[in-house]
Order: sequence, then structure tokens, then C-alpha cells
Amino acid sequence: MFGGGIGETAAGFGSLAKDLRTAITGVDSETQGKIELIIARLTELQASVVIAELQSGAWLAQNWRPITMLTFVFIIANNYILYPYLSLFWNVAPKLEIPPDMWGLLKIGLGGYVVGRSGEKIAKALRR
Repeated sequence: MFGGGIGETAAGFGSLAKDLRTAITGVDSETQGKIELIIARLTELQASVVIAELQSGAWLAQNWRPITMLTFVFIIANNYILYPYLSLFWNVAPKLEIPPDMWGLLKIGLGGYVVGRSGEKIAKALRR
């Protein structure tokens, strides 16, 4: 009496689990594909902005990223090289505060710089 009902119920759960797995995996794969397309498009747009800046001919447009990166390098060098050394001799050595978002900007800036340099080299190669 109980054997048939339990067997049918267990088979139903197995079928339900298989259907759920298929549904979840299908949506997950589809979503992952959309995310990858969005990331690829975003990368293309970022590269086009950097290439446009480099090809603009304006000194500031071409050099603002390197200037910003050099400023960040100076802040990091000051805090981790100069400040420890100067604090040995000077009680009030200047230490520059690092804003919390600076590391994120540094990563984005370096990424843009790498993409920009690559784009610049590609543009020069295409002009030849």
C-alpha cells in the first residue's frame, strides 16, 4: 500500500530535481553569456574613448591619464618610502592620506593606460 505511493513520489522528486537543474542551468548559462557580451562591449567602449583621447592632438587630453598615474605613484612613494625614512629624522614628516577609492582608480587608470597604449600602437601600425 505504501510502497507504490513512495516510489511514485520519489520518481516525481527525481523528475522535479532534473527539471529544476535544467531550468537553473539554462538561465545561468544564458545570463553568463549576456554578462560576457556586456563586459566585452564595455571594454570596446573604454578602448574607443582612450584611442579618441590619444588621437585628439590636444596635449591635456593625451596626457591627463599619465599625469594622474604619476600623482598616485608619488603619493604611494611618499607614504611607503619617503615618510618612513623622513620620520626617523623629523617628528612631523608629511604623510599624504590615501583616499579609499584611490586603489580602484589606480586599477582603472592602469587598465585604461594599457588599453590606450595598445590602441596607440595598433593605430600607428594601421597608418603605415
